[in-house]
Amino acid sequence: MNTQFRKGIIEMCILALIERKDMYGYEIVQSIACYTEINEGTVYPILRRLTQEEYFVTYLKESTVGPARKYYHMTEKGRGYLGSLKDDWQDFSKMVNDILRGEVVE
Repeated sequence: MNTQFRKGIIEMCILALIERKDMYGYEIVQSIACYTEINEGTVYPILRRLTQEEYFVTYLKESTVGPARKYYHMTEKGRGYLGSLKDDWQDFSKMVNDILRGEVVE
């Protein structure tokens, strides 16, 4: 799969996961890894950028098994951005499916 396309999809997946509940980085990696091969080197730069763009805020939470973990929490700006991405994804996937089925718009 095209690397840039994959990164865009992973970004949307990260947003969707954090919309459901606050999560820490490794937890996000593990959640996505249930579906596809992924590594931390893909996820953490996306998390940093989305936080810089104010789609997430972070906070530290003590862990019972090690150091405190940085959790990501979605902002209202992040919810709006995810909604926009979902709309774009629906439109794009419908277009691709229509073309693959041979449905031509004239």
